[in-house]
Amino acid sequence: MMLHTLDGAYFGPDGGSKSLSNPRDRDVLLEARRCADVVLVGAATIRAERYRPMRTNAVVAIVSPSLDLPWEEPLFGESTHPPIVCTVRGSEPREALGVALEMQEQGKVQIVRLADPAIDSLTYLREQGHQRIVCEGGPRLLESLFQFVDELDLTTAPFLVGTEPVGVQQVQGHTTNWRLDSWWNEDQYTYAKYLRTH
Repeated sequence: MMLHTLDGAYFGPDGGSKSLSNPRDRDVLLEARRCADVVLVGAATIRAERYRPMRTNAVVAIVSPSLDLPWEEPLFGESTHPPIVCTVRGSEPREALGVALEMQEQGKVQIVRLADPAIDSLTYLREQGHQRIVCEGGPRLLESLFQFVDELDLTTAPFLVGTEPVGVQQVQGHTTNWRLDSWWNEDQYTYAKYLRTH
């Protein structure tokens, strides 16, 4: 799932994507969550967007090498399923790891320690029986997983905001081919579904 503006920005002047979204875009997001086994999201997005408790069948999986998360948020403790936090094996900050393990003891989260928390999270989640994984970002996480994505749901918001597309310049890129499966316009927004061609 991606939302961007006409100039390629992922976030608005408020530092998040909510100022770029609209009710229909949120409907699309909620429908994708409803059909998902797992909602995969990066820690920076969790911090910026302040996710509410996930009261769906989907599990929230968070990629966070530093374990710098807003543990006080109701996402942890009030979601239908405890969030899964994928972090780096053996190099977490000691204090942050202590907080995370305490939250795990309280049943509010599941901590999974992996060599590469972004890419290895997919293997781990599939081993747990989760097949439909919806990645909501942020952009760095999405870019690190592009090679594994088989469907892209892209909302284009009708704005020029002038914020930098985060992370793009730091990625070793390669080109993949996609087919436009469906699209529609509503209230000046464009919604498109692309499928990877092999």
